[in-house]
Amino acid sequence: MNIKKLNNSLILGCSMLIFLCIFATLADYIAPYNPYEQNLLQRLQPPSFKHLFGTDELGRDVFSRMVYATRVSLLVGLISVGIATVIGTILGLISGYYGGWVDTLIMRIVDIILCFPTFFLILLVIAFLKPSIYNIMVVIGLTSWPSLTRYVRAEVLKIKTAEYILSAKLAGFSSGKILFVHILPNVLVPVVVTFSLGVGSAILTESGLSFLGLGVQPPEPSWGNILTAGKDYIHIAWWLSLFPGAAIFFTVVAFNLLGEGLRIHFSPKENK
Repeated sequence: MNIKKLNNSLILGCSMLIFLCIFATLADYIAPYNPYEQNLLQRLQPPSFKHLFGTDELGRDVFSRMVYATRVSLLVGLISVGIATVIGTILGLISGYYGGWVDTLIMRIVDIILCFPTFFLILLVIAFLKPSIYNIMVVIGLTSWPSLTRYVRAEVLKIKTAEYILSAKLAGFSSGKILFVHILPNVLVPVVVTFSLGVGSAILTESGLSFLGLGVQPPEPSWGNILTAGKDYIHIAWWLSLFPGAAIFFTVVAFNLLGEGLRIHFSPKENK
C-alpha cells in the first residue's frame, strides 16, 4: 500500500479505530475505578476531576464503564460481522459460480430473509433466547449475510467468464481451487469494504438491543445499557445519555470512514 496515496477518510478512520482499540485493549489500566463497584453515597454525581463522566444511579464511575463497554461493542461488532462475512462470501461464491438450481435455491432463501427488516428479525430470534453477549453476536451474524451474498454473487458472475477462469477450467483445476484461489482474491476488496461498513451497523444494532433490555445484560457495561439507565434520569443526569451516545456515534463514523477510505483507495477511477 502506497502511503502517499492514502486518502483522508482512510487515515482518519484508521486513527479513530486505533484510539478505540487502545481503550479496549488497555481498559484494565485506563479505567480509574472498578466498573462494577457501587457507591450509593455518590450516585448521579456530575462530571468532575474525580469522575470524568460522572456517576450513574448506583454510584458507579461512568468513565470506567464506558472504557470497558468499548471492548464489548468492538467485540460484538467484529465477531458478528465476521460470521456474516464468512457465510455471505461462501454462499455468494457458490451461488454465482455454479448457477442453476443451486443459485435459485440460495437466492430464494436470501429473498425470504430480506423480506423482514433485519432489526425485527433479530428481535424475533432474541425473544426466544436468553439475552447475552454471545447470543447477540451469533444472531446478528446469522441475520446479516444476505446482502453480502448478493453482492459477492454479482461479482462472481462477472469474473467467472474471464479468460483466466476459462483457462483454469481447461487446465483441469477443481471447482474448489478455482473458487478459492482464482475468484475469491478478486472479490476480497469489496468484501473487506462491506465488512468495515457492517461493523458500524452491528454496533448500532447491539446498542439498540441493549437499550431495549434484550442485549448485553447488566451489570456488564455496554453503551446501550448505559443509555437505558440514562433515559430515566435525562433531566437530572444528562451525562448518562450524552457520553454513550457520543461513543456510539464516534465508533460508527470511524468504521464508515474506514470503509469509504478503503473503497476510494482500491478504486482504479479514484486513484487516477
